[in-house]
Parts: sequence; structure tokens; C-alpha cells
Amino acid sequence: MTDTLATGAARSDRMRNGRRRERVGPGGDPVAPGPAEAPAREGDTDVVLDCGWGRLVFGQTFTDQAAVAAVLRSEAAGSRDICIYLRDPHVLVSRLPDELFIDPSLTYRLPLDGAGPADEDVPGLTIRPLAGAADADAVNRIYARNGMVTAPVDVLVANARTDRFLHLVAEDATGEVVGTITGVDHVAVFDDPDNGASLWCLTVDFNTAPPGTGQALITALAARLVARGRAYVDLSVLAENGGAIRLYERLGFYRTSTLCVKRKNPINERLFLPATPEGYDQLNPYAKIVADEAMRRGVRVEVTDPAWGELRLTSGGRTILTRESLSELTSAVAMSRCDDKRVTRRILAEAGLSVPRGRTATGDDGDAAFLSEVGRVVVKPARGEQGNGITVGVRTPEALTAAVELAARFCPDVLIEEMRAGEDLRVVVIDHEVVAAAVRRPASVTGDGVHDIAELIERQSRRRAAATGGESTIPVDDMTRDVLAEAGHELHDVLPEGQVLAVRKTANLHTGGTIHDVTAELHPAIAEACVTASRALDIPVTGLDLLVPAPDGPEHVFIEANERPGLANHEPQPTAERFVDLLFPGTRAPQRLWSPVGPGGAA
Repeated sequence: MTDTLATGAARSDRMRNGRRRERVGPGGDPVAPGPAEAPAREGDTDVVLDCGWGRLVFGQTFTDQAAVAAVLRSEAAGSRDICIYLRDPHVLVSRLPDELFIDPSLTYRLPLDGAGPADEDVPGLTIRPLAGAADADAVNRIYARNGMVTAPVDVLVANARTDRFLHLVAEDATGEVVGTITGVDHVAVFDDPDNGASLWCLTVDFNTAPPGTGQALITALAARLVARGRAYVDLSVLAENGGAIRLYERLGFYRTSTLCVKRKNPINERLFLPATPEGYDQLNPYAKIVADEAMRRGVRVEVTDPAWGELRLTSGGRTILTRESLSELTSAVAMSRCDDKRVTRRILAEAGLSVPRGRTATGDDGDAAFLSEVGRVVVKPARGEQGNGITVGVRTPEALTAAVELAARFCPDVLIEEMRAGEDLRVVVIDHEVVAAAVRRPASVTGDGVHDIAELIERQSRRRAAATGGESTIPVDDMTRDVLAEAGHELHDVLPEGQVLAVRKTANLHTGGTIHDVTAELHPAIAEACVTASRALDIPVTGLDLLVPAPDGPEHVFIEANERPGLANHEPQPTAERFVDLLFPGTRAPQRLWSPVGPGGAA
């Protein structure tokens, strides 16, 4: 109830958009707000109070937890709603753990008993009610300075004019507002049979407020509540805020068992997300995206080997080791099926799927005969990744011999495949469902009429490295030179302005390739074939590489399967979300106990 000194939270750059929110009544139906509305009285149910920075949801006035859920779900973007005094708040949170959380704060109560804490005089300080727009602007400045959510000026002013709020400001000898506190009179709001009140948004300008300003605001508010005959005033303070807790206990506040419920939103993230684990900053993007999604759900993340991208994830009694998108759920047999491209081809062909013609290189006349039969081939290590040792578009026996020798440097077994035309398509399948599809294109540069090709490659490589955390760069090697030579260029040539030139044949992301999402346009026949492939390989997570004339057409041919696809390459598709769904099904968004509500509480 006391922001920076207690429940503080939101950064000023996440401040609410100035929209005034609606009161939400039973069932989530909006109720017209405004200072002129009649205050809720005894017998009113589902009482919600707009404070400008968010809404107070008085849980004790609700008879149905579904209605509380509806209100919290209707929270406006950039706001901070708080439900307090709810009976059995843990039950509500257990039903909607992906949406709601128990605020890690302590509730303290000050019994008034006809007298508040002794007033402590602060020379030159005046405590008075918030009087108008100038005061409200000053309050918002203090809120923003302390990283709190601000409120529309008209809402603050209108609330201060009602008997439901006691909005006080502290003014120093120069006339500057240096502190603020908001009290809510529960009797004025809903004729509280417990005759209580609560304290919210206590904060001061730490640069200008004299010592004792916070205590002076508390005692001034308590005195006004005593004059109204209130029995107590409650506040909530973050459990970690030892300084504020010591102040409250010195003033006579004592702990109660009251808990607050909040909705998970960007403002509250630090209150419900686990702490960043040691080694997190050393993870590559493919491991980090998994760690981020796991932490977002409350899954414990331990970085066991940052350089390797290895994590230990724990939720409840379940622990799973992962390396990027590879997990213990992928069997060693399934991994070996993807590891050897010859085995992958055989399994997919036996499942009735289309693969290019191919053979294992033997180093004899059989290799040249196969090349003569198909015209052009791709030569690749039978085992390997990241495009290492691959030569595309081999046409002559001499080039074939050189390509086989290159591939053999990475794996003694070499695969020769018929080269098929088409776009390079990557499809990510998780739990035998297509999650993402993207076309990958080889690295290219665009001429500017000034810089030579070598300089253009260097610049494009720097951009790709920056965009991928150093994962993607364009090598200047024999393959790059061969691609340029086929196009009639050398590294020192200057391309005309606007001319686009491919500098690699393969679309591998690690050698500067780019990726373009085509999930929405993927043809159903390709999607079905990819699911069939994942089942044939019996692998829960795979990245399938295909060549297609177009992703929205049915024609395709499978090239290979990757047991550890990069999940970070497929925004905006929910690859990490589906991966963690697979690992920890219990953390999925559950089937709703109540129908979701939209803006304003409409179902």
C-alpha cells in the first residue's frame, strides 16, 4: 500500500496511458466511473475503487472468486490493480497461476483506538489535502521520480474531493510539494462493518524532502482517520523493505495475515519472476530464449554450462536437462537418426516421404556416374552441422573430387545428393505439431557504387553478427570466392548501386544467411509431411530442412533433420513457449475455469 517505501514497482517508462478505467461490477460488467457516482454502501458487492494508478479490488465484498478473476483480467495496460482482503487468495492463484500471483509483501495494521501515533514536528513542513491540478502534477512528478505508476491528474483531483479518499501532500517551507500519501476510508467506500481504512502510495522526494517527512505524512493521515472514528489503518510493504518495516513497527504497526493478489504484467515482473541465474549472461541466444520462457513461468533455471548452452530446469518435482532446444526427452536413438543424414534419408523414404536421390561417396567411378546421371549435386558430410564442409552445385568430376575431399575433413563418410531447385525451408516441429516455418536465404550484399564486394561483405557480416549475438557471420573463403567467380565477379569489384549479389550458396544462418517467417502461408501438405517425418524419426523436437518451389505450394523434398533447431530464429512464432510446454506440461496456460474477459470486463 506504500509504493516506493513499500510495494513500489513500476518504472516511469511504463506509466499508464492516461486512460481512465471503468469500475467493474458483478460478472465483469463495466460500471460508469466518476467522482459523482454514489459511494458503495453496506451490502454492495464486487467493490472496485479507481485510484488512477490502478484499481483497489476489495476482496471481502466478493462472493464469487470468478468475479475477482474477471476484474483482475480487465486490468488496463500500464496499470497496477491490487486485490486485498480476499478470502482464500491462494485458491484463486492456484486456479490461474499463469495470470495471477500472491504479492510478496507483508500487511501491517495500526490500531487507532481513539488515538494515532504521536505527531513528530518537522520544522517548515506542512501537511495538507491535495488541492488541485498543480498538486496532482507535483504528486505525479514524485511518483515518476521514484519509479511508480502515475495517475491522470483529473482522477487524482476528483478522488481527493470525495470522502472515500484522504489524499495528503507534504509541502516544505518554499511551498514545494515534497511528499504524498493516500488514505482510503473503507466505511465511506462500502460501509465497512470492520470500521477500517488503508494507506497507499506513501512516498517522498528523496532529494528535497526533510528527514521525517514520511513519518509526518503517516501521523497526519492517522489523525484524520481517528477524527472519523476509524478503528485501524492497514498498509502493505515489500518483505525486503527493512527500512520501511522498522519505521512502521516503531509507529505501532503490527503484522497481519492479509495477502494481496495481483495480475502478472510488465510492471510487476520483478515481483513474480525468479532471479536471473548465475551464468545467464554468457548464454547464446538459442539457450537464452529457453531460459527466458522458463523463468517467465516460474520454472527454476540453473545454468550448468553456459558455453555449451546447457540448463537444468526444475518445476515441482520434475527436473530436465536441456542444451538449447535439445532435451532429455529426445532419445539417443532419435538423435542418432538425425545425426547421420544417410539414416535420416532412409527413414523418411521408408515413411513415404520425398527425398532427393543420393549415394554415399565411394571415391570410384560410381560417384562420377551418379553426377552424370543427375547433372548437379550437393556434397556434404554425412554427419555435421552449421553448413561445415558442404558444397552446392557441383557439375564436373574434378569439382566433385574436390568437394568430397572437403566434406571428408569434417566426417569420413560423405553424402552425394541430387541438387534440387527451390527455396530453403526450415520447419520446426515440437511435440509432433508444426510451430514455425521460415524460408532461409543465402547471404547477399547490395552494391552502392562506392565500396568493393569485400567491404560490402565485411559490413553485412558485422550487421548479421550484431543481430544474432555473434552467431552469424559471412566467411570469406574459397566457397565465397567460387560463388563470386560463377557470377563473374572478384572481391575487389565494385557493384553498381542497388545490385543484389548472393555471396554464398547455402542459406545456413551461421554463414550469414537470413530467415523470413512463412508460417502463416505454409501449405497443409507440407505441414502434414513434416509431422509424419517427426513421428517417423520419433523425435519430440526437430528442425526439418526442405527444398520447395514455394512454401504455399504442396511440392517439397526433405533434405535433413536437425535434433537441436535454433528456436531464437523464428520470431514471432512461439517456439520457446511450445518447447517449455513440452518439457513442463503443467505450466501451460490451463483450460480456463472461467471464461476470459476482454477490455472493460466484456466476455
